[in-house]
Amino acid sequence: MDQCLLFLLLLLMGGNGSCQQEEVCAKSVINTCNDCIRSGPYCMWCQQLNFTKAGEQEAARCDTQAQLIAKGCMKEEIISPQHSVLINKKDPLTTSFKELAAVQLSPQKISLKLRPGLPATFNVSFKRVQGYPVDLYYLMDLSYSMKDDLENVKGLGQNLFAALKNITAHAQIGFGAFVDKTVLPYTNTNKDKLQKPCDEDYQQCQTAFGYRHVLSMTPHEDEFRREVTRQFISGNLDSPEGSLDAMMQAAVCGDKIGWRKSSTRLIVLTTDDGFHMAGDGKLAGILEPNDEQCHMENKLYTKSSEMDYPSVGQLAMQLEKNNIQPIFAVTNNMEHVYKQLSQMIPKSEVGVLSSDSNNVVQLIESAYNRLSSKVTVTHDNLPDNVRVVYKPICKNPGPAGDSNGVCDNVRVGEEIAFEVTVTAQSCMENKSFTIRPLGIKDTLTVSLSTNCECQCKDPNEASHIHCNRKGGVHCGICSCHDGFVGQFCNCSIGNKDESSCQRQNGTECEGRGDCVCGRCQCHTTEGGKRYHGDFCECNDEHCEKFQNKLCGGNGECKCGSCDCHTGYEGSACQCMVSEEGCRTLNDTVCFGRGSCKCNRCQCKEGYQRPHCQHCLGCSDPCLTKLNCIECLGFDSGPFKKNCSEACSKSVNHGMVEKFTITSKQCHQKDSGGCWITYKLDQLVGEDSYRAEILTKRDCPEPPNVIAIIGGSIVSVALIGILLLMLLKLIFYMRDLKEFRKFENEKKMSKWAKADNPLFQNATTTVANPIFTGE
Repeated sequence: MDQCLLFLLLLLMGGNGSCQQEEVCAKSVINTCNDCIRSGPYCMWCQQLNFTKAGEQEAARCDTQAQLIAKGCMKEEIISPQHSVLINKKDPLTTSFKELAAVQLSPQKISLKLRPGLPATFNVSFKRVQGYPVDLYYLMDLSYSMKDDLENVKGLGQNLFAALKNITAHAQIGFGAFVDKTVLPYTNTNKDKLQKPCDEDYQQCQTAFGYRHVLSMTPHEDEFRREVTRQFISGNLDSPEGSLDAMMQAAVCGDKIGWRKSSTRLIVLTTDDGFHMAGDGKLAGILEPNDEQCHMENKLYTKSSEMDYPSVGQLAMQLEKNNIQPIFAVTNNMEHVYKQLSQMIPKSEVGVLSSDSNNVVQLIESAYNRLSSKVTVTHDNLPDNVRVVYKPICKNPGPAGDSNGVCDNVRVGEEIAFEVTVTAQSCMENKSFTIRPLGIKDTLTVSLSTNCECQCKDPNEASHIHCNRKGGVHCGICSCHDGFVGQFCNCSIGNKDESSCQRQNGTECEGRGDCVCGRCQCHTTEGGKRYHGDFCECNDEHCEKFQNKLCGGNGECKCGSCDCHTGYEGSACQCMVSEEGCRTLNDTVCFGRGSCKCNRCQCKEGYQRPHCQHCLGCSDPCLTKLNCIECLGFDSGPFKKNCSEACSKSVNHGMVEKFTITSKQCHQKDSGGCWITYKLDQLVGEDSYRAEILTKRDCPEPPNVIAIIGGSIVSVALIGILLLMLLKLIFYMRDLKEFRKFENEKKMSKWAKADNPLFQNATTTVANPIFTGE
């Protein structure tokens, strides 16, 4: 962090770049100072004598400046080539257009001497000249559906010239027309129909054609009006037209069109239909691809029926190469189609025509203002392994990028600038590329070379005492005479010390080199490079490939692993460094639960792609966070005494009457037996939650002692009564059994009936002698 703050402070004091990690020197094959310098942007060489110990590899002399000083190398003995920026030509910007050599971009020539991997920065200034010439080529669709539009175009000359005069006094206008290829299925090839492809009731109709150049650039309004008045409508069969054919010829036939060298070049394409593109020619058996060359004779495109339509990419390249800015004036039904086309063609605009094209002048004027107020700087012919980043310096800058720089709403005469940072990733000599604003002829030529050689101050002695008088000193190391080897030329060829050439008692120099004076001298690989390392264990030809390229062509193979260039990552440097695919809706990277590799989230264990939002194998947070919820919401539970320390960092809670979080509802019993209802929303990171807790817990009511005691007594009494009744029942059943037994025995007795002679009846019977019974 301290290093980043220091770097930002230096940046504010006039430096440039971005906060970066500690400087690292990733060494590979290091035998000389030049090898060291080529190893990385922060690699430096110590030429101090006796810096390495006996038997130590000379690669130890190669490291970062801080490491070399820490090892005892004097600062003045450290070799590190520096980059330089030399401005070779810087003509001042022109204020107004008074001559053909107006200057709108400065400087014009720059020479760079770069250290590979280290950026060099310079500024480019731009100012649009007041009254800069404008060349406008009006390219019109003359298919039958445009007949009403043609009548309006014939009368717009005065208004169109008046609009251009408001922009510049040096305006010119040209005119061209197109329909489509004169072959089936695009055009009716019947002889009569070729001569008159319009409807029979339409008399003024010209012969079918592909593209015709009508009028070269002219500053004369009457000439434009005269030539346009002579034009008549034509026709074809299908809806799409040969627009791209016409635009390609208008772009590449510069001498015939009359484009000036110093002018803003515009092509205004007016049409009410779509366009054919590369591949459509196969419908007519036309297989020859468009060669992007001029084929115009007697103002007619002669290869229309022999050559396929150009692709959008071919057209965009030629328009950019010739500094031509197209304005697509199309009807409302075609606006969406041409807006998509405009996105693929730099510096182009789309405007909507009225049904009869009577608003075309206002459309051109507004489109020109949009084009001229937006300045886009880009580059051409960029060498391989060179990166250019543009940072706009203006009132309305676009984002910094490595393809172009954009300033919007730039007024005429307003000076703006672009900070250009160039980085070369490898050594190269006498390369160049150009930087230019789109649609403007001014260019900046950047000559580029790299500084990969060491400028060491070597002693003049051919037999130096440091090398035992058997060799000279070059950049601090001995260059031995024939027959001698070793760090100090103290060994004759053939002597060995095998023990120091074996790694973990293994094979001498891993079988890839020879042991000489206790050091491995590595062999050459099959690809022509050398094995390297203390024991020749490293090979820079066996790294992972991507698209059949070692390290994807975006990095260097170093000891079996890819060292990616700036802006690339992955095991084979197959991915551009980007976090776009890892960004979540709340603008985090993988929700803080993974890292972004190759624009994809590498999630921590349990979390699921694409953005590591959910964890299928993790414990339910409803259970794991219950104790924290209890102590934070109700000041109870196991964490009551240290709630703040245990829970405040992982749970951000709030007490609510009604939930606002849409996550799963938790309903858990706390340590007191109460039911707590809450919801958890996992925030960024693994152990960070936002909690909403209902203020009311659902706790059981305390027991009713009186009811329990009363109930117990009643229960005991009831049980006693039941027991008594049970006993009574048992006794009754037993007596009933005995009685029935007695009855049965009584029935079985055989005693004779007789009166007891001793028995006297207790009753005395008295008879009334008078009673007769009546």
